Amino acid sequence: MPIYEYQCKQCLHQEDKLQKLSDAPLTQCPQCHQASFERLVSAAGFQLKGSGWYVTDFKDKPKGSEVKKNATETAGVETTATPVITPTTPTE
Repeated sequence: MPIYEYQCKQCLHQEDKLQKLSDAPLTQCPQCHQASFERLVSAAGFQLKGSGWYVTDFKDKPKGSEVKKNATETAGVETTATPVITPTTPTE
């Protein structure tokens, strides 16, 4: 359910209301009880960007092209592991 912002034209009282999409807009101000309560137009809390993902979704994960780039950069690097030798005591 969306949250709608309302403001009274008479007393300038502002209030947020959680309403269903099918609910009728409120018209009576809860503070001054006048029929001058109007729904405000406000910015959405998300942004659409790219190929169907929200800009706020999965922001921490690298993109597919970055993963491929890192994989090709590290493919030519050889790594050698140093063996770890742990001393043992002989048991009789």
